[in-house]
Amino acid sequence: MKEARAALRYAKATLDFAVEKKVADKVEGDMRDMVSVITENKELQSVLASPVVNGKAKKDTLKAIFKGSHEITVGLIDTLAENKRIEMLQEVALKYIILFEKMKGEAIAFVTSAVPLTAALEKKILAQVAKITGNKLTIENKVDESIVGGFILRVGDLQYDASVASKLNGLKREFSNSL
Repeated sequence: MKEARAALRYAKATLDFAVEKKVADKVEGDMRDMVSVITENKELQSVLASPVVNGKAKKDTLKAIFKGSHEITVGLIDTLAENKRIEMLQEVALKYIILFEKMKGEAIAFVTSAVPLTAALEKKILAQVAKITGNKLTIENKVDESIVGGFILRVGDLQYDASVASKLNGLKREFSNSL
């Protein structure tokens, strides 16, 4: 919980600064790139989470990967590294995107599924979530085979987990508790 609040504070500060400099759109593009690259690269996730890899190496790696990013984005990487919170970069980027979309009156529905969503299914999900939230939405699909089936839907701070893996874990806990 502490990590989520800290990520939100970093994201809000970054968005406020980007809005002040009139580059919030550019920084948002950088944040989308970060989320995409980190999500798709398990090795990078391991490096960022590793206590063995020093902060300078993490910072240098990220700066090399995201070379060409706006100076505000690079400043965020520097700040997180200085404060020994570089492992939060993906969460900060996600929070930035959510705050930016909210500021524009839009929202993003993050859908994690075991297989890529079809266009028809994306349309159905967008229609249902728009009905519930009343917001204009875009959808971002992340494929994660470890959820086995079903989906995980996240809009803002709300999450609905209808994955098979979640159901199996619940059954496993229930079974363990009954022994």
